[in-house]
Order: sequence, then C-alpha cells, then structure tokens
Amino acid sequence: MDNPVIITERLILRKMTPDDTGKLMEIFSDTVAMRYYPSTKNESETMEWVKWTQKNYDEYGVGLWIVEDKVTGEFLGQCGIVPQEVDGVIEMEIGYLFVRRLWGNGYATEAALACKNFGFERLKLNKMVSLPDVNNIPSTKVAERIGMQVIKTINKWGKEVYVYSVSI
Repeated sequence: MDNPVIITERLILRKMTPDDTGKLMEIFSDTVAMRYYPSTKNESETMEWVKWTQKNYDEYGVGLWIVEDKVTGEFLGQCGIVPQEVDGVIEMEIGYLFVRRLWGNGYATEAALACKNFGFERLKLNKMVSLPDVNNIPSTKVAERIGMQVIKTINKWGKEVYVYSVSI
C-alpha cells in the first residue's frame, strides 16, 4: 500500500505513479470501457495521462487516484477529484473509471462517495460536480447515488454531458 489518500470499507485510493501505466492500460485499451471518452489510449498516451494527473496533484493537491482492493491489492480503476472548466469556471469534478470486468460491484459508488466526503471534510470544498456523458447511464447513476443532482447539460469534449452537482 503506497501512501493511501483515502481508505474505505473495501478500497484504498492512492496517488498514481508511472508504475501504474500498465494497470491503467487494462481500462484505456478497452473500447467498451472507453466508449464515452474521445478514444482509447495507447501506452504513450497513458503515460501522458499519469503525468497530467501528477501535475494536478502538484498544482491543486488533488487528482485521480488509483483504486485498489483493500485486502488483495488488486487494481480496480481510478477515481478522484479533478479540476475541470465548466462555463468558464474551474469546478472540482469527481471522476471515475473502472476495469470493465469488475463493473456492477459498487466500487465506483463507494470510491466516488469517499471522494465526495474527502472533498467536503478534508479539502473544505463547498461544491463538487460530475460530468458524465448524457448516454452513460451507469455513470449518471453513480452521481445520483452519491447525492448529486443534474443542474444542466453542456457541450464539453465535443459531446453533450450532464453537469451533476452537490453542495454543502
């Protein structure tokens, strides 16, 4: 376990490192898991993703974190808090993406809820958003399960996304 950021009943969320590139490739090379992203990612693009994430850690103190099984250490996916521009304002987004063979186990909801609590309790944020593709029903359900509500639809990344929001 490398420097956990968040620990839940079943999960450990920790900072991403270049050593995670191969694990992330299980998701980023999967066309089904990536269908709501602009495209899949090759190894070089995945390494750039890790660098972008580490830059977020340095600049904002947050970013996407690697999610692992608390008992086995198995890589499950990524979830975290990411700065995103929404209508000209930087908002803190709870984002999540998990290994497809593990979908349906509640990992995304558990990790996203932990990130929401971390954002409000530890970071003292007063609002967070989630930006799922309007067609990504599983992601919209995760946002709803953690108490978010749709406030509008915007065009981002060349597609329509919901802006889900939760405030304290």
